[in-house]
Amino acid sequence: MKIITLIASCAAAVALASCASSHVLVGTARAPIDPDQVKVYLQAPPGAETIALLEASDIGANGFSAQSRTNKVMKRLRKEAAKLGANGIVLQGFSTQYTGSIGTGVASATGTGNTAFGSGVGFTAAERSKEGKAIAVFVPDH
Repeated sequence: MKIITLIASCAAAVALASCASSHVLVGTARAPIDPDQVKVYLQAPPGAETIALLEASDIGANGFSAQSRTNKVMKRLRKEAAKLGANGIVLQGFSTQYTGSIGTGVASATGTGNTAFGSGVGFTAAERSKEGKAIAVFVPDH
């Protein structure tokens, strides 16, 4: 039983340590701006300067619908870009990743003389996270 507790503790520590967003700087960062000023593009506009590669997930977010999870990822991508002074993000795509599963169950058994009866029920659910990738850009005359 101790090994199960150890594995569960390690999994929880990894999940809590996971970053909701991150970046790889490939250009020049600027002074931070308000995330509401970051525009979303499907293609880089003419004259756009690449600042960073971005990734974000919905880990730790509340929401069950696909749309609420996508909204959380978009908000995190824009916030990460804004921290670098990027006034735009060029979307690269979204994916859904399997992150683990949770399960529970209950069982009971009774016995009388030479007769025994047992029953049980269990439930397992897969956990998934939405992830998004984008390129943080600075667009002059935005």
